[in-house]
Amino acid sequence: MSESSDMDNSKSFTDQIEELLIASILGVMTLVTFANVVARYGFNKNILWALELTVFLFGWLVLLGASYAVKKSAHLGVDIIINILTPKSRRLLGLVAVSICIAFSFLMLKGAWDYWANFANLPGTEGRWFPLGFEEKYRDKGWYEVNDIPHPAILGWMETVFNEGEEYEKIPRLLPYAVLPLSMALMLFRFLQAGLALWVGKTDRIVAGHEVEDELQKAGEQFMEKN
Repeated sequence: MSESSDMDNSKSFTDQIEELLIASILGVMTLVTFANVVARYGFNKNILWALELTVFLFGWLVLLGASYAVKKSAHLGVDIIINILTPKSRRLLGLVAVSICIAFSFLMLKGAWDYWANFANLPGTEGRWFPLGFEEKYRDKGWYEVNDIPHPAILGWMETVFNEGEEYEKIPRLLPYAVLPLSMALMLFRFLQAGLALWVGKTDRIVAGHEVEDELQKAGEQFMEKN
């Protein structure tokens, strides 16, 4: 009991916020799917927007969860080769790997911003691989809507800001698509943090977690205690 409590207390405020957000998304997905099943088989009706909302929420769950997994070193990794290297070689290989991850995340962030920006009436970047500035001429796409999810009255202010005062029937695409630049920015930030930890010698690899091995060892110890 005390061990679990210590683990909870060790979590930072940002950890708790991220975990709460991810858990909330999963909970809403479950509730919406359950409600749609009940409506369909119990009342022979269908919640038209349920599937689209679930798809968008799943995208948010995966993309935000990916950056959080980088932060917690929870991604799967194969360390057979790493473990036989010297500490210096291991650290060098880790720096090479994290540099590739940083470059990849940067390119993904550029692509994500360029895809989302026009939906928010913002300019994308110029340049094929690296941003060379912002577009001077671009087409506003703030009027683009999703297919099924109705636009709630509480978000009526968006009609003035993004749609020239015209009424939205469905929510604008800029809302669900906002997770693209957000998650890629978080991913880049997490890999930069991992690179800094490697550089200063706090760790010697990107994926430092051995959750499965730890659980198996714990289960084995509990089995031995019982016998």
